[in-house]
Amino acid sequence: MSILLPRASDPQALGLSPGQQSELESTLAQATGTVFPAAACIVASRGQVVFHRAYGWLDPEDRQEIARPDSIFDLASLTKLFVTTAFMTLVEEGRVRLDQPVSTVIPDFIGLRPIQAYDDPLQPGEMVQVVPPTNRPADAGQVTFWHLLTHSSGLPAWRRLYDLGTREAVVAAVVGTYFSYPVGTRVLYSDLGLILLGLAMEELSGELLPVFVREAVLEPLGLNETTYNPPEALLPRVAPTEFCAWRQRRLRGEVHDENAAAMGGISGHAGLFSTAREVAALGQLYLEGGKLGPVRLLRGGTVSEMVREQVASHDERRGLGWMLRSLEGSSCGRYFCPHSYGHTGFTGTSLWIEPQRELVVALLTNRVYYGRHNAQEMLMVRQKVHEAVSR
Repeated sequence: MSILLPRASDPQALGLSPGQQSELESTLAQATGTVFPAAACIVASRGQVVFHRAYGWLDPEDRQEIARPDSIFDLASLTKLFVTTAFMTLVEEGRVRLDQPVSTVIPDFIGLRPIQAYDDPLQPGEMVQVVPPTNRPADAGQVTFWHLLTHSSGLPAWRRLYDLGTREAVVAAVVGTYFSYPVGTRVLYSDLGLILLGLAMEELSGELLPVFVREAVLEPLGLNETTYNPPEALLPRVAPTEFCAWRQRRLRGEVHDENAAAMGGISGHAGLFSTAREVAALGQLYLEGGKLGPVRLLRGGTVSEMVREQVASHDERRGLGWMLRSLEGSSCGRYFCPHSYGHTGFTGTSLWIEPQRELVVALLTNRVYYGRHNAQEMLMVRQKVHEAVSR
């Protein structure tokens, strides 16, 4: 059964005026072909779709395959939202606690670890220095699941692990990793933390991560086109991403993130592919307090806890798995209320929820098709899109 958002019969009655729609369309049309070759955007107001359009081409050179509203995109870090949602079902079932040390599920993730500079994900070969420097080691045994979900574990943001060659080697490196800050002292968004979370979920559930995410989240909500490693039948609708220097080919239907690729395309931090409508459905689930249509996936109290501020550092505010609207420079623009929450993905994806006006905005693009150095341009597009919706 599919529980996707219905289309509104009268979008203007729900607040999207012709002028706003024109501004939204103009923003996306102007960015197509320069910031990204393809995009799909959906806006839901009070549980009904008021805007759902696609732009560009799935084959930018030949321009024979037009992007469609149901085109499928590499979600990158939006994967974390689906994985976190699945993890919280385990919490509600009493199979794990937020304050439980990760080492109780992954026994090798324990002991004193050095604190040192980590690989810069945006500048290959460069290192990000720890500020202020410290000689005090971090104790991996102090890291709880709450730390992983709030990105306050002290783990490195990223490490170049895909050269290790096998999933087993990547897992061993993550479990045995050094730290970048003492546990709980600051917010540092970490892919490694969500890789650990995915590994722990497999131990807790007794199932492989794709199976558990499907059974816990995707199947109950009827999200039939959200998947790791898209099957061949879906590939004609998948937007291509970057020409990968490591794999020496243009990626289409293969996860863009190299560390996830080295893990077989399956990880807690990246790997899912989906459509704008199915991503928006997840957003609507949270807007409605854990319920979508007739299906209740999470308790209202659980959702409230996930989307409230848990930690804050250097204008970065975090819930459990979610980022909260920052005071300055947020990707949701200037007009979403302070209680808004969302997430972005490196490939050019985002999901934002504005609870005050009951808005859900999912924007999926493949901006990395043109390389990795247009992040500022993508930020500006995201801001303009959300400001056009909320103005």
